[in-house]
Amino acid sequence: MSDFSERLAIRDLLENWVVWRDAGDWERFRTVWHDDGRMMATWFQGTADEFIAVSRKGFENGVRILHFLGGTSIDLAGDRAIAQTKMTISQRAEVESVACDVVCTGRFYDFLEKRDGKWGVVLRQPIYEKDRLDPIDPARIPKLDRDVLDGFPEGYRHLAYLQTGIGYTVKRDMPGLTGPAVTALYGRGKAWLAGGAL
Repeated sequence: MSDFSERLAIRDLLENWVVWRDAGDWERFRTVWHDDGRMMATWFQGTADEFIAVSRKGFENGVRILHFLGGTSIDLAGDRAIAQTKMTISQRAEVESVACDVVCTGRFYDFLEKRDGKWGVVLRQPIYEKDRLDPIDPARIPKLDRDVLDGFPEGYRHLAYLQTGIGYTVKRDMPGLTGPAVTALYGRGKAWLAGGAL
């Protein structure tokens, strides 16, 4: 395949990830992952199969974590690639007894590999850049616990507040726009493209 065709196949995979996951199309969603694929998120870290199982259970219970994609930058190195895709994650839930939406802006940072002629996700690591919380009814404003809110990283503190409030355990050292975590992630990406292990 040409360089353009490889990039097109990767972009197609990334878009399918979002559409199929958010639609609850779990069978097709599984096809975007390699068998050893792993997912990192604020509320979950583990294998692709575990992620699908907990996402499906949440979906069936009314949890709505939705995604929207922007532009993508793809670094290709033979059968390996790193893709960075601008995205938003939105989640609706009650926050301090007030129905709210949280929108988090960031990037998906994907480690991809082509195996047996097919691209798949080996690791998806979101980068959380900034977020905000909005009540559905602007006349009702939730009273947030400032100490709890400030205890989460700046890039996803409102998302973490909401997710903690509905019972999730949130990872507190995810990569943000700047800092050692995202610098280390870029280093892992370079090593991956050079043939290193994850």
